[in-house]
Amino acid sequence: MAPTIRDLQLTSITGGRWRSGTPIRAMADDVDPEDVGLLDSYGDEEELEGKEVRRIQVRVTGMTCSACSNSVEGAIMALRGVETATVSLLQNKAHVVFDPRFLKDEEIKNAIEDAGFEAEVLPDSNTTPQKSQKTFSGQFRIGGMTCAACVNSVEGILRELPGVKRAVVALATSLGEVEYDPSVTSKDEIVNAIEEAGFDAAFLQSNEQDKILLNISGLMSEKDFHVLQDIFKNISGLKQFELRSALSEVEVIFDPEVVGLRDIVDLIKRESNGKFRANVRNPYACGSSNDAEQASKMFRLFITSLLLSVPVFLIRIPCINFFFRKHLGPFLFSDLLKCVLVSFVQFGVGKRFYVAAYRALRNGSTNMDVLVALGTSASYFYSVCALLYGALTGFWSPLYFETSAMLITFVLFGKYLEVLAKGKTSDAIKKLVELAPATALLLVKDTEGKHTVEREIDSLLIQPGDLLKVLPGAKIPSDGMVVWGTSYADESMVTGESKLIPKGLSSSVIGGTMNLHGALHIQATKVGSNTTLSQIISLVETAQMSKAPIQKFADYVASIFVPTVVLMSLITFLGWFLCGSLGAYPEAWLSDSKSNNCFVFSLMFSISVVVIACPCALGLATPTAVMVATGVGANHGVLIKGGDALERAQNVRYVIFDKTGTLTQGKASVTAAKVFSGMDLGDFLTLAASAEASSEHPLAKAIIDYGYHYHFFGKLPTGKTIGKQSKEDVISEWLLEAMDFSAIPGRGVQCLINGKKVLVGNRNLLMENNVMIPMEAESFVVELELNAKTGILLAYDGTLVGVIGVADPLKREASVVVEGLKKMGVQPIMVTGDNWRTARAVAKEVGIEDWRAEVMPAGKAEVIRTLQKDGSVVAMVGDGINDSPALAAADVGMAIGAGTDIAIEAADYVLMKNNLEDVITAIDLSRKTFSRIRWNYFFAMAYNLVAIPVAAGVLFPFTGLRLPPWLAGACMALSSVSVVCSSLLLRRYKKPRLTTILEITVE
Repeated sequence: MAPTIRDLQLTSITGGRWRSGTPIRAMADDVDPEDVGLLDSYGDEEELEGKEVRRIQVRVTGMTCSACSNSVEGAIMALRGVETATVSLLQNKAHVVFDPRFLKDEEIKNAIEDAGFEAEVLPDSNTTPQKSQKTFSGQFRIGGMTCAACVNSVEGILRELPGVKRAVVALATSLGEVEYDPSVTSKDEIVNAIEEAGFDAAFLQSNEQDKILLNISGLMSEKDFHVLQDIFKNISGLKQFELRSALSEVEVIFDPEVVGLRDIVDLIKRESNGKFRANVRNPYACGSSNDAEQASKMFRLFITSLLLSVPVFLIRIPCINFFFRKHLGPFLFSDLLKCVLVSFVQFGVGKRFYVAAYRALRNGSTNMDVLVALGTSASYFYSVCALLYGALTGFWSPLYFETSAMLITFVLFGKYLEVLAKGKTSDAIKKLVELAPATALLLVKDTEGKHTVEREIDSLLIQPGDLLKVLPGAKIPSDGMVVWGTSYADESMVTGESKLIPKGLSSSVIGGTMNLHGALHIQATKVGSNTTLSQIISLVETAQMSKAPIQKFADYVASIFVPTVVLMSLITFLGWFLCGSLGAYPEAWLSDSKSNNCFVFSLMFSISVVVIACPCALGLATPTAVMVATGVGANHGVLIKGGDALERAQNVRYVIFDKTGTLTQGKASVTAAKVFSGMDLGDFLTLAASAEASSEHPLAKAIIDYGYHYHFFGKLPTGKTIGKQSKEDVISEWLLEAMDFSAIPGRGVQCLINGKKVLVGNRNLLMENNVMIPMEAESFVVELELNAKTGILLAYDGTLVGVIGVADPLKREASVVVEGLKKMGVQPIMVTGDNWRTARAVAKEVGIEDWRAEVMPAGKAEVIRTLQKDGSVVAMVGDGINDSPALAAADVGMAIGAGTDIAIEAADYVLMKNNLEDVITAIDLSRKTFSRIRWNYFFAMAYNLVAIPVAAGVLFPFTGLRLPPWLAGACMALSSVSVVCSSLLLRRYKKPRLTTILEITVE
């Protein structure tokens, strides 16, 4: 017997005295909830019964023909332990079933590569058929990363953890997103792995909708914790909770079907008699506070270093140095004072550089901290040795304590500016988060079911079905439906659409938008992570986490950058030192530079080379620009799903448009209806509407609306009884019952009415069912098609009954956008399932020369693949379910925001405003972004290519120009800041004006 909720009981892992951090879990005896499946797999699995098998998918690159796929398949099947292997040439994937006792994933990958192809095991394919695996996606804040090398190090460590499917780390936001199997590894193990790698880590949030973190106020003693523990034990539906006494936090995992989050918060307050209060911790607010804390910490370090470094610098001034010329034994007081002050800077303030450098080297990587630690240590320890050597021998060499101190000061100043600048790149998410109101007015029912009490609650505690009151001028707290009141809503902050949207009974509302005029009562339908605003935030976050392919260049350079710079520094030192030892340059150079020997002279050049090189600028060039661009796109109603999509969109050569709902308004209307049999027109329309009632196609809705209008406004113009009933109730009274309904893509629909087969669709549907079309009906359909209208034929019991003419007006901007794309060098193409006459008429009206008609949904994807054969980048713009295969097949899929969820899921871009002008915005933003990225790389590369030779002293023999190490450090610090500021210029992006693109002069 399967365990029920009643069989579950709260059990503490450790008995006896309670300890902080002890988790208490709700579990059935000997049952892992994640192992319990509602449905088991049968059939094909019986062949592998008794065997331990594993299934993976491998992406194979380089296959061009069936011979290639056969070669790959043969290489895999030759491996011991492989059960089956299927290679798909079109998908560039290999599906492999094998015995993990004899074979590993890496061996399959190596076998494919040995066959001459590139292979990659897809992380989301590591599933087994015996046990359903649920993967969680967790977000972690990672501190201590300074460049792309750090990112590579963290990603490498995370991907090696068992159970981790995918790991992406973003330097610009200091965030990491890890997809992992909770049955194999936990978030705490992931945090420990990051910390063991030498970085700071903290878990922020996950995609688990039944997990929340509560801040508890009122906890004063250990007794209070025991009381709170007892309260949690008595809450039904609570699966697990973990008390953290140091932070007064409780992590709660609960079953939302049994108990709501607001119920938990209320129970804590009620059971403690008001002593304890629980508040939901907002992960975004926590992230913002961490950003501010990091900037504040960096500023404090900079100020401390500056206050300690300025006296060191001032002591060098003769009029001030006069007061510090006293001797303390063999040492000058000024030298000792500088040594003490700089030691605090070097090992107190500069401790972070040593720690970070050690961590990087321990993990076999290098970063900017290694260069800073190396350069400052060389200057500091040389000065200490020179000071001691002078005290012992009486031969005093110049001291360079100020070089170390000023170098650390300037680097910290640059890092502080960088933190501030990087914080501005995520302003888009912060603005989106701020759209959601902090509180909401909940309408509470009394015993009679009347809403008599208004209760202000945290907006994070809203539950589906809650009735909420929204006052004029207040923000709508959640997605929902209006149940009382009328008003206008400003949805521009979410959709980008500037016009006011009227709201009345049954109107849908979006959380975070503004209610302008009247008061509304709304019923919450989507809350938490399911709201439109949360999904937009999640989409933008995911895009900002993704890496553009161009980032691989920076990752490669970062991996070899520091060792190369250290080698160049060594060559610089040896070059100058050997030349000085052999007398290759005059001794006047040594005296002019205040160096009494060539060793010090050469060392200063070497240190300058080490500290002027900047790997951070290269690492920040791409992610900062992508982050700003995705935020800017969101502000303009264009949601970008990733940096790879952003990169592909810049090279779009073809844009394929669907017709219905994309080029047209998707608001079809019936313009003509003609019967070609003895059936009454009213009966004909009733039959057509009854068949189309189960379809979601725009043309189906037009037919139903026309039939409804004909019956109840054409023949019954008074309509007195209609006001007492909803439209759905009236429709249900006159529609006939349709049985065995099915929609046939690219054809129409079919069903049984009164036991007879009804077909509603195009010619192909009727011809495939052997229905004859009279010449009179064919002529009527042709006339409709020549006027850019669609003819829909209806057959009943094998006989054509009549034809309905439907027109879908074009969007007003369609022709202008098509012309604009041509001006941008992009060729527009229309692909539709409609007949060729209608398609030709529509294409001519919007100005599209290349169009394809009567194309099935799968055929649209095939059209895209044909265009891709010569390497062209193809974009697809669509809105319907039938467009999703083409959106997935295209290099860049763009879904109209008002379209279906499936289309939006398959697309790379989501156009929130349902406006075709945003197609141009998407392409233009992509081009501007990657133009900025190229400039960033140019600045970063040019800086290092110019600065390193100058620091090495290439110009010194000719101009006497040299860079002191402290000045070199300042240049290095400002170089990364300049790259981030360059990316921030994208925030000034403005949508292209169509009049400018079309070169139209407006009087």
